[in-house]
Amino acid sequence: MPTSNVTFCRCARCGENVVGEGTGCTAMDQVFHVDCFTCIICNNKLRGQPFYAVEKKAYCEPCYINTLEQCNVCSKPIMERILRATGKAYHPHCFTCVMCHRSLDGIPFTVDAGGLIHCIEDFHKKFAPRCSVCKEPIMPAPGQEETVRIVALDRDFHVHCYRCEDCGGLLSEGDNQGCYPLDGHILCKTCNSARIRVLTAKASTDL
Repeated sequence: MPTSNVTFCRCARCGENVVGEGTGCTAMDQVFHVDCFTCIICNNKLRGQPFYAVEKKAYCEPCYINTLEQCNVCSKPIMERILRATGKAYHPHCFTCVMCHRSLDGIPFTVDAGGLIHCIEDFHKKFAPRCSVCKEPIMPAPGQEETVRIVALDRDFHVHCYRCEDCGGLLSEGDNQGCYPLDGHILCKTCNSARIRVLTAKASTDL
């Protein structure tokens, strides 16, 4: 901050006149004795030194930094913009997904039971149920917030993976709509009937 010598002005700290060349300085639009212009915390003299003014109070650089909140990730003081999330403070560049490490500043995110921060996509990849056919997570398509999961015989399916095990027909639409399980197999009505006929015929020949 610029300083200048002043004469016959009152010191903003002690209230006494500032008299004599080199005994005073100006800062924060106020006049101080050189000996009175000190850090509000450690009392080190600030004339000619970098300082920070907060609500008309002067801080030396180390004391000012000690007043700042620390980032929950890197533990360093946050000198500029503070990002607040989950009740904690972060540097914007430190607030990242624990899996892909992408910055989540301004991006939707979620937190798992352990308090770890995830982008929405990686959260679904990690915790979404997996299709029993393709083994991939059942999660919303990009840009979507919801998806459909089919559960049959205590197994999870994508809509496009929910097919008859014999003919491969989709069980969620068309003439084969509906599941007719048999002996733990996912079947359409036609294939279910065919298997029953085979089993019945075999049982008859075994008699």
